[in-house]
Amino acid sequence: MNAKYTDARLDITLGHLLRTGVILSACVVLTGGILYLTRHGNTHPQYGTFRGEPQSYRNILEILAGVFSGSGRAIIQLGLLLLVATPIARVIFSVYAFLRERDYLYVAVTITVLALLLFSLLTPHS
Repeated sequence: MNAKYTDARLDITLGHLLRTGVILSACVVLTGGILYLTRHGNTHPQYGTFRGEPQSYRNILEILAGVFSGSGRAIIQLGLLLLVATPIARVIFSVYAFLRERDYLYVAVTITVLALLLFSLLTPHS
């Protein structure tokens, strides 16, 4: 197999992966937004007091429980999680592609990038 063909095919596949992730994320956020506005569109926000997201929207399992119960906010949060997961999926696919090409230097570098991404996502921040 020609190296240029492999590189071009890898670029096309990664492009499709990123595009699909962003479009899927946008559709999920749009769905959640429509659902949220149909239920809460007439309420007036209180801008005088800042309230962050409830704890239930900071845990993946609780977000999924909210999605299954039909919560618009939980569906929006799921869409945002999908958006964050898209570049992670790209890195994971790159590890697979470099392994398939037996390019072990790039496998090591990509696994290091993946480890740093996961560490930054999974480490609690104050």
